Amino acid sequence: MARFEPLPTVRFADGQLRIIDQTLLPGHFEIISLNTVDGVCEAIRSLRVRGAPAIGIAGAYGLLVALSQARTQGLDDLRECLADATRRIGATRPTAVNLAWALERMRGVWAKEERASVLAEALTREAHTILKEDLAMSEAMTLHGAALIANDDAVLTHCNTGGLATGGGGTALGAVFAAAAQGHRVRVFANETRPLLQGARLTAWECTQRDVPVTVLVEGASASLLASGKVASVWVGADRIAANGDVANKVGTLGLAVLARRAGVPFYVVAPSSTIDATLSDGAHIPIEHRAHDEVIRFGGVATTPAGIDAYNPAFDVTPAELIDAIVTERGVHRRPFAFARTP
Repeated sequence: MARFEPLPTVRFADGQLRIIDQTLLPGHFEIISLNTVDGVCEAIRSLRVRGAPAIGIAGAYGLLVALSQARTQGLDDLRECLADATRRIGATRPTAVNLAWALERMRGVWAKEERASVLAEALTREAHTILKEDLAMSEAMTLHGAALIANDDAVLTHCNTGGLATGGGGTALGAVFAAAAQGHRVRVFANETRPLLQGARLTAWECTQRDVPVTVLVEGASASLLASGKVASVWVGADRIAANGDVANKVGTLGLAVLARRAGVPFYVVAPSSTIDATLSDGAHIPIEHRAHDEVIRFGGVATTPAGIDAYNPAFDVTPAELIDAIVTERGVHRRPFAFARTP
């Protein structure tokens, strides 16, 4: 069965975290190296690396960067260095549970390791395992998702859920690419995803790299597109999924789900099980990140509103489970009623 090659979105080599700088796309493709914790934190906050699975991997590797900066090799000092880096990196983006999940896995290693001489090796092995598992989860979930896409389907996406949002394989957009790799003719309608245009810049770029036809639209055009009957299904990712199936995802997802239900178009969420936070009973308990006003009131460095105007800029919203037709993970296609258990 044909498969597409993953992108080198987040990797680690020679003591440095290496990421595709997504703020430069689509005009310029560049892999940058990060060798300080400050640099890792800035890259996550500024969305140089973004997408829940990708920032989880970046966070894990960020602790290796912290370890390489440590000035002493005593076990207690190394643990203090790692604890500080964990706090700093973990505070960069509060909604995506994968970041906290990956950092907690790394904490489980450095908190119990009693030998300073092998700490770096143990942490490196765990971080590489997190990346390897993400790639395996991407392959499985995208194949499960591809089974829901028929030949000649047109799908509507929001934000970016391809390889750039993960370790390289993708979630929702990855399912589209998996269907295309199987020989299906499929077309993507990509919401621009304002205010930072992850759909227009990143999803459209990934589609062109995979030779998948793509059309970009503003979110305001989603209603008329869905009403036209041209869209077979809507595909989105997730930054956190509560036990009952409520989903936090890029702001605008909730409105898209409402529109899809009104138009009778299936609405699918694709995410790894690491995105499930079964400690939360429902989406009302998911913390929502609010970002800088400048992302809304300026564009390309140019002011787009009168001086002194305030802005409402949540990065995410929560879509209730009742509006979701299926949640696809590496474990299969889950249908309502959703009841997710805590991921080990």
